[in-house]
Amino acid sequence: MGLVKLGKYIEPSDLRNSDGTYGETAVVGLSTAKQIITTKADLDGVSLTSYKLLPPQHFAYVPDTSRRGDKMSLGYNTTEQTFLVSSISVVFRVSDTENLNSDYLYIYFNRPEFDRYARFNSWGSAREAFSWDDMCDIEIDLPPLPVQQKYVDVYNAMLANQRAYESSLEDLNTVIAASIDEFKHTAPRVAVGRLLEETDTRNRDGVITNVQGININKEFMPSVANLSTTDLKKYKVIRKDQFAYSSMQTGRDECIRIALFHENEPVIISPAYSVLQVIDDSALAEYIMLWFGRSESDRYGWFISDSSIRASLELERFYEIEIPLPSIEKQQAVVNFYNARHLILKNITTLGNMIKDLCPILIKGSLEEASA
Repeated sequence: MGLVKLGKYIEPSDLRNSDGTYGETAVVGLSTAKQIITTKADLDGVSLTSYKLLPPQHFAYVPDTSRRGDKMSLGYNTTEQTFLVSSISVVFRVSDTENLNSDYLYIYFNRPEFDRYARFNSWGSAREAFSWDDMCDIEIDLPPLPVQQKYVDVYNAMLANQRAYESSLEDLNTVIAASIDEFKHTAPRVAVGRLLEETDTRNRDGVITNVQGININKEFMPSVANLSTTDLKKYKVIRKDQFAYSSMQTGRDECIRIALFHENEPVIISPAYSVLQVIDDSALAEYIMLWFGRSESDRYGWFISDSSIRASLELERFYEIEIPLPSIEKQQAVVNFYNARHLILKNITTLGNMIKDLCPILIKGSLEEASA
C-alpha cells in the first residue's frame, strides 16, 4: 500500500460520562508502557461527569510527552468493559477496519520508534504535546489486512501465554493467603528481633557496581539515584536470602519497605538501608517475607510508625513486631508455593520484556512479507 496518513484510518471519540453512569471504579490511568492501569489520582470529591469514555477497542493517550521520560502514555482497551479516562486524554478508534487492524496499530504504538517519533514531533513551550493533528499526520506503511492479522496472531499467542502465567499466579496467591491466615490463628507468635539480625558488609574494594533499591511492591529494582559522584565503596553488600529493609516513610506509603534478595550474585544497596539475615533455624527467610508481603502487615507497620516527618518504622520498633511461626515443615509447604510464585513472576517479567521487544520485529516482518 505504501506510506499513508494514519488520519485516514482513525477517528476521535469525545463521549463523556455526563450522566454519571460510571463511577470511580471505572477510572483508569495510561502508562508509558502502553498499558491501562489503576489510576493514581485522588478522586475524593472529584466530579467524573467530564471524564471521557474509553469503550472496548478504543485507544487513549495523554498528549503531554515532555514530562513522561520522553515517552507517550497510551492504552488500548482490549476488554469488554468501558472505562473512564481524564478529560485531558485523547480517545480514538480505528474507523477503517477493512484496511487497518486495531491490534496491529497497538503493536505499532508499542515500538520505541513510535515514542521517539512522538517526542520529536511534540510542540509547545512549558509543556510539549503530541496533538491529535500530529497523530493523524503520522505516515504509516500498511501491509494487506491478512498479513497484519498473521502477525497479530503471533503477538496474541504470546499474550495468551502471559495471561496463563498470571492466572496461575492468582491461584497461588489464594493458596498462600489461606495458609498464612490459618497460621495467624494457630501458630505461636515470635518477635522479629529473635529471628533476624542486622549485618553490615561494605563494598570496600569497589568490585560490585550493580546498585539496587527496593520499591513499595517489596521488589528489588535498579537504583534511580544519580550515582555519578557517589562513592560505591560505602554501599552495603546484600547476598542471596538476605533482606533489605528501609525504616523511612512507612507511614507515608502505608508500606513496610522490606524485600528478600533471591539472586546468586550479590549487589549493593544504599547505606541508608539495613541488611538483615535469619539467625534462628526455626524460621525460613521466604516465610518471613510472605508474612510481610501482606497488606495487613503494611497497615500494622503504618499504625506503629513514629510521628516524624518521614513517619519512620525504626529497626528497633520493627524488631518488636510478632509474627506467627508454625513448624518448619508447615513453613516449607507454603514456601514451596512462594518459590513457585517467584518463578512465575520472573517468567511473567521475562515474557513481558520479550513481547515488548517483539513489537518492532513483528512490524518489520509484516512489511517485509508484504513487499516480497
